[in-house]
Parts: sequence; structure tokens; C-alpha cells
Amino acid sequence: MRKNSSSTALLFVVLLTMPVLALAQAAQVNRTLIVNGQAAQVTVVQINGRPYVDLEALAQAANGLLAIQGNQIMLTLPGASNGPATSPSPSLTSGPAVAAAPPSNLPATPGLSKGFRTAAIEAMSVVREWHSALANAIRNGFPINGDWLAGYRSQAVEALRLTSVAESNDSDRNAFQSLTNGFNFMDQLSNQYLATRQSLNYISPNALKNDPLDQKLLNCGHSIGSMVASGQFVDDGSCQ
Repeated sequence: MRKNSSSTALLFVVLLTMPVLALAQAAQVNRTLIVNGQAAQVTVVQINGRPYVDLEALAQAANGLLAIQGNQIMLTLPGASNGPATSPSPSLTSGPAVAAAPPSNLPATPGLSKGFRTAAIEAMSVVREWHSALANAIRNGFPINGDWLAGYRSQAVEALRLTSVAESNDSDRNAFQSLTNGFNFMDQLSNQYLATRQSLNYISPNALKNDPLDQKLLNCGHSIGSMVASGQFVDDGSCQ
């Protein structure tokens, strides 16, 4: 019995010291991080000899944009001004393309402002939650109630208003029109299924899959996401 007690005590001590040893491997130091030639003081964590930096600190140091939506973390960093021109396919999770410099005799078209992009991401997130709630109710046969749909709509209206306040150039204003159209698509979709439910008509769990209005909303959302990620307004007709 004494041998077993000693072994148990030793195991308990080892378990207690393991977190301490793990923490000892992570050392925080303040270092100068240089991004695109710009220096900034950030906290660097050394774990097993490898450096790690906080994403928010990295975004601030690079004058980038960080947004968190559910299980997605979107980090958008501006391209180096002297780097080669590239044209990757834009998406919500990819960085912006580095465009070639325009001819010196033509004015450069301003991209979406940082404040507008941040507000637009929030507005898109609210509309996505609204759509997810409606889709979940349709898919599972839950009652579609006007009160909770009105709550999502009110949040989307406020997010859209804040996005409008963040406008600072023509690109922002053009992109805001696309956001407004996307909101209108979602509003029409919500009212459509609410009216169907109130008239006691049957709604198939797969109704959204064959709904052209829902597809139009999704295409518009993808288009807006690409614009926000790239920082440039592009009218591809998806939100018309």
C-alpha cells in the first residue's frame, strides 16, 4: 500500500508540474516587427524556439483588417506598393490583389476605405445570421414567426446604417448600393416565406435550394465578400 501511495503522489506531482513546464517554453518578448518596410513594436511569443504574434497586433502593424465571423478569422493585409502585380481569385478568406500602378497621367481609383470594410463585414454577418435563422426554420419545419424575423431585420437595418455612416469615397458609396440590394433580397425572401406560412401553405424543407431569389441573394453575398476582401469595388451584376 505504501508503494502505491508513493506512486500516486509522484504522478500527482508530475501532472501539476506539466503546465508549468509548458508555460516555461512560451516566453513573451517585445520585438520590432517590420511589415512592408514599416516598423511596429509587437509582443512576440516564443514557443519551442518559434516566434508567434497576435493577429490583431499584426493587422494593426500592417494597417490591415481583421474580422471574426463565427469559426472564420479573416485577415486582409495590403500588398506592398513595390511588389509585382498579381491577380488571385478573390474570396472572403483571401487577401487583396496587388494591382499594377496606373499610368501617371490618370488619377488612381480609391479603394474601399478601412472603416467601410469593417462596417460592411459586420453588416454581412448580420444578414447571414438572418438568412441562417430562416433557412433553419424552413429545413426543420419550425414555425416562421414575424416577431423574431423582425428582430433580425432591425439588426440588419442598423448595421446597414452604420455602414452608410462609414462611407468616405465613391467606391464605398458604390459598394454600399450593392449591400443595400443584398439587404433587399433578404428582406423579400423573409417576407415571401412568412406570407406562405401565414397562408398555411406547405413549405418544403428543400424550398430554398430551388428558390431563384435565394440563389440571387447568395450570389450577391459572394460578390460583396470578394469586394470587401480585395478592397476594390467591382460591379459584376450579381447584386442588380
